[in-house]
Amino acid sequence: MILHVVAPAAVARMAFTDRRLRVWMIMMATMIVDLDHLLADPIYDPNRCGIGFHPLHSWPAILAYLALTAIAPTRVIGLGLVIHIALDGLDCLWIKFSQIW
Repeated sequence: MILHVVAPAAVARMAFTDRRLRVWMIMMATMIVDLDHLLADPIYDPNRCGIGFHPLHSWPAILAYLALTAIAPTRVIGLGLVIHIALDGLDCLWIKFSQIW
């Protein structure tokens, strides 16, 4: 979970040095995408992969987030969403491999 804060901060610092705080705050605001967890029952399941399960973590949504990175005015929002999804994907891999061991 800490990576959801640290990764956007690192990207903002490295790629947007002149406006890093503003960019980081925008990327942090994209974490609102996790509101779709409220639609699940149970809301939180440590053994559930959110990718493909929650509506805002679906493949069509992910494609839309990637498209946002290609458009200059929405690039930071798209980048925040893609970072979030990528970190959730890492969590899915962690869940999968921890079940094997």
